[in-house]
Amino acid sequence: MTTSLERYTERHHHALDLITAVVLFGVVILGAALSWPGTARPALGPALLLAGISCAALVGCRSHPRTAVVVTAVCIAAASAVGYVLTPLLLAPAMMKLYWLATLTERKITYAYCLGTIATLVTTAMIADPGHHALVLKTIGPAVWLLLPVAAGRAVRMRRAYMEAVMEAAQARAEHAEHTREEEARHRVAEERMRIARELHDVVAHHLALANAQAGTAAHLVRNQPDQAQKILTGLASTTSSALRELKATVGLLRRTDDPDAPLEPSPGLDRLPELTDAFASAGLPVTVTTRGEPRRLSPGVDLTAFRIVQEALTNVTKHAAAHTAHVRLIYSRELLTISVTDDGTATATAAPAPGRGFGLIGMRERAHSVGGALTAGHRPEGGFEVTTELPLHP
Repeated sequence: MTTSLERYTERHHHALDLITAVVLFGVVILGAALSWPGTARPALGPALLLAGISCAALVGCRSHPRTAVVVTAVCIAAASAVGYVLTPLLLAPAMMKLYWLATLTERKITYAYCLGTIATLVTTAMIADPGHHALVLKTIGPAVWLLLPVAAGRAVRMRRAYMEAVMEAAQARAEHAEHTREEEARHRVAEERMRIARELHDVVAHHLALANAQAGTAAHLVRNQPDQAQKILTGLASTTSSALRELKATVGLLRRTDDPDAPLEPSPGLDRLPELTDAFASAGLPVTVTTRGEPRRLSPGVDLTAFRIVQEALTNVTKHAAAHTAHVRLIYSRELLTISVTDDGTATATAAPAPGRGFGLIGMRERAHSVGGALTAGHRPEGGFEVTTELPLHP
């Protein structure tokens, strides 16, 4: 409500200043009509003139507050010299202009003009006072009445400054929040793109490498062992079908959530490990799996991460290592799942791919880090390559 009133006064300040000047003119005339008991009452003629001048100066008080205060101080000092009593009614124009001065100017300027006005009025009343009024009416009274509007004006100015600071702070917080939301949105988009890229890489690299190995093995056996080649070709068809299903599921992440055609197949986990090892066995890479500790239920993110790391590690064995067998070891502890994938090959991929090569090891490390785990990879002293990762059971 206060803010609405201030806005209204700002829009119609000229009319309000004119009305205030008329009201103050009547107040000054009323004050001039008062007299102290036992003293002669001065004529109203000088009061009318001085009141008209001081109240007229109120119209330009907003644009020239200092000039208005000086004019009013001179008029009231003249009225005091004529013999009028310095009552609050006679001081009303000066009080109003000191209030506007306090709201529009700095503190030092306000206090300087206020003290100057008090000094002028008190000095005039002490030196030229034909009515010989009481000392309190000439000194303490004017000082107190002129300091009150200054205090009120300073309070209003401080409140306005506080509200402006609050508004600026609120605007800054809003801009910061909007900027943070945009940064967070871009960050989430980048993370989602990276996650989908890892999924696509793992799915495509695994199935294509497996299909390539199965096709090569079938071509090698087609003349001497046609039945075995036929069995491998059947597995090849299963591999390609599985690749298409996983690709559809992964690309389905890009669909809208309300798309009825979006695939609903759950993400793979370690429960599909037998299916994975059978696929590699059909491609000519026997894989053994051993488990130590009591198997624990994993969170969906850790379960998917564990499966993808094993899948990518075995895929790298097929692509880069001249290995005859591979071994997967799962070790369950109270808080961690340790997975190691080893092979007996003689040549392996390096941990940092050469330019233009794949990003299998990089992707595995990113997957492990995404759930709070760690991954190491390197050559074994006895030969072959080993990939080891530690994943928290419940990140």
